[in-house]
Amino acid sequence: MKRQQVLDLYFLEARAKLLDLGAFLDRVERASGPEDFRLAAFCKALAELSQGGADKAKRVLLAFSDPTREPIPAPTTKSACGAFDPQPSTLNPQP
Repeated sequence: MKRQQVLDLYFLEARAKLLDLGAFLDRVERASGPEDFRLAAFCKALAELSQGGADKAKRVLLAFSDPTREPIPAPTTKSACGAFDPQPSTLNPQP
């Protein structure tokens, strides 16, 4: 496809997603409390979008991914949280 065709097909959808992201970040910044690993990963992923070159989707996905190679002995939470936690007890501390 030509660039004009891609813009014609996908621009409004991408614009809406950016507005959603802006609203999300506004809510996060207005909220009280400490940041956690998810926000750090989110900001890293956003930074990848402003970098040149190809494979932006891959780099965004990697910003959220677990970089370790060895499996953990046991899960630290009951569900996925969408980003790698370098300190696994951050969201759901064990009693």
